[in-house]
Amino acid sequence: MTATSTRAKLGVLIASAVLLGSVAAGYVAMAAAETTPTPPPATGDQAVTLTPGPRLLAITDRHVSTVAAADPTGPRTVSGLECLRVYAAAGTGVCLKPETTWSYRMVVLDAALRETRAISVPGLPNRARVSASGRMVSWTTFVGGDSYTSSGFSTRTGILDTSSGATVASLEEFAITKDGRGYRHPDVNYWGVTFTADDNRFYATMSTGGKRYLVRGDVAARTVETVKENVECPSLSPDGTRLAFKEAVDADPAKGWRLSVLDLATMRVTATAETTSVDDQAAWLDGGTLAYTLRQDDGRPDVWSVPADGSGAPKLVIPGAESPSPLT
Repeated sequence: MTATSTRAKLGVLIASAVLLGSVAAGYVAMAAAETTPTPPPATGDQAVTLTPGPRLLAITDRHVSTVAAADPTGPRTVSGLECLRVYAAAGTGVCLKPETTWSYRMVVLDAALRETRAISVPGLPNRARVSASGRMVSWTTFVGGDSYTSSGFSTRTGILDTSSGATVASLEEFAITKDGRGYRHPDVNYWGVTFTADDNRFYATMSTGGKRYLVRGDVAARTVETVKENVECPSLSPDGTRLAFKEAVDADPAKGWRLSVLDLATMRVTATAETTSVDDQAAWLDGGTLAYTLRQDDGRPDVWSVPADGSGAPKLVIPGAESPSPLT
């Protein structure tokens, strides 16, 4: 099947799903992808490390892997570490991995993939991030059973300071300023954290009242404030001036998402050339290129890239992989 046909059909499928209902389907697809053949790993005594260098980190068949940034479609090195979501920066990694058949852990990794800290987390792993310095780690899972959700799913998003050990079990503990006024509501959910350079402030998605907001947060003050509506899964650019995000078409997740970029100085939004619905938290490969995951009809994931300025065209980067990040 051609990439064009696959991408078009995927857009139709995603457009028919709602935001949280699509999560369960995504994990079914992930399980199906385990049986799909992928490019062979590199041979010899090579080992996967998170040491900064000209390589890209990703998940291959639910295992942490790396490829050369200059040749991402070539041979890759695949580790024995199983993760459903991975991210790394400055030699520190975060892995959301199975603990038992139905439970998961957030694991902090050193550059040699050794576990330095682990926290049991509820629900299905969905998002993970590390600050540029490697100090701060965040994760999001989808959980069921909250009475206020019509879909049966809600989220839990936590933050760990790897330096002090201080842990935020859920951002729902933070005080909210919405549209300039204090706000409280039992249906508040968060996902998709991205950290600023000071290791204290962050951006994330907050959902409440059927709407999704970009929020700016302060870990030390334990506060968040709304910035803009219809901004989901933000990812801060290396220079801290822009946020890549997924924007619900017509503010309706059932219609799918458009991968876009928000200029934080002007609040101007630029849609990328990727027109297929992207249900992912994109990663910046460099100051001008975004990477993200799309799934084929059989559930197999592929990593694609697209310029952040709206120019160019999408490009297949790592076939048979997901959860990309540059090893910076």
